[in-house]
Amino acid sequence: MSKGRILIVEDDVDIANMLKIYFEAQGYEILTASRGRDALELGRRHIPNVVILDIRLPDIDGYEVCRQLRANLRTSHIPILFLTQKDDRSDKIAGLELGADDYITKPFDIEELRLRLQNALRRATYESLTSPVTGLPSSRLIEDQLKKLLRLQDWAVLYIGIKSFAPFTDVYGFVAGDDVLRFTAMVITEVINEHGTPQDFVGHVGGSDFIVVTFGGRPALLAEQLSARFTEGIGSFYSFQDRERGCLLVEDAEGRRRQEPLMSLAIGVITDKTLPFSDIREITEAAAEARRKASESA
Repeated sequence: MSKGRILIVEDDVDIANMLKIYFEAQGYEILTASRGRDALELGRRHIPNVVILDIRLPDIDGYEVCRQLRANLRTSHIPILFLTQKDDRSDKIAGLELGADDYITKPFDIEELRLRLQNALRRATYESLTSPVTGLPSSRLIEDQLKKLLRLQDWAVLYIGIKSFAPFTDVYGFVAGDDVLRFTAMVITEVINEHGTPQDFVGHVGGSDFIVVTFGGRPALLAEQLSARFTEGIGSFYSFQDRERGCLLVEDAEGRRRQEPLMSLAIGVITDKTLPFSDIREITEAAAEARRKASESA
C-alpha cells in the first residue's frame, strides 16, 4: 500500500530521477514535472499528498507555483517543501510567506529531506487538514470551504455516502474498506476533473462520507457520473461469488444470514437556491437530509 503521493517539481533530470527512485523505494507513489505549469495541472488532476518544489524552473518559478496551488480550493491544503540552490535568507522568507511548509537548500541530505517530508505529512494529518486514508482535505478545511459559500453564489454541494459500506467491512475487513475509500476518492477526483471546474473542492468528511463543492451549475451531471463510475468499478472489490449473487451474505451473532446489497453511492445535492443559508450547520443539515432522501428513493 502506498504511503502517499509525492509531486516532484524539478527541472534537473538527475535530481528528479534520484528523488523518484529513492521515494518509490520508500513506498510512495511519484509524479514528476520539470515545468511549473505542468506541475499545476498534475497537482489539480491527481491531488498529491505533498509537493517537493524547486524554485528555479524554466517557465514560471516555484514561488508562482506555490501561490497558485495555495489559491486553488482543491490544492490549498497540500504541504509544500521548497528546494533551491540558494542559501539566501530573503528567498527563504519569500517562500514561507507564500505558505510553504519547509525549505531545503541544495545540496541536501536525502535522509533529512525524507524526515522533513514525513513531518509535513504528519502535521497535516494531526491538524485535521487531510484524511490519513484518502489524503483528501478533511474536517477543518471542509468547514473553511463551507463558510466561504455563505458569501458566494452559483454553488452546489454534493454530500456523498457509500451505501452498504458497513456490511462490506464486516465481511471483508477494514483494510479492504480503506481500499474502497481510496477508490471512491479517485472516482470523485476523476469525475470532477472531467466535468467540474478547476475551483471545485473535494473533501473526505470521515468514515464513508465525502463532499464536493462545485460551481457552474452542473451538479446533476456530476451526481450521475459519480454513481455510474462507482457502480462500474466497485464489483472488483467483491469475490466472484458475491458479484454473481449480486449481494453479500452477512451472518449475525445468532448465526442467521441476511442479504445485503452491493455498495452504491447515495448523493444528496443542494444549491445556493435551496434555502437562504446563514450558517454552515444549515448547509450540512440540508445536504444530509438530501442524501437521506436520495438513499431512500434509490
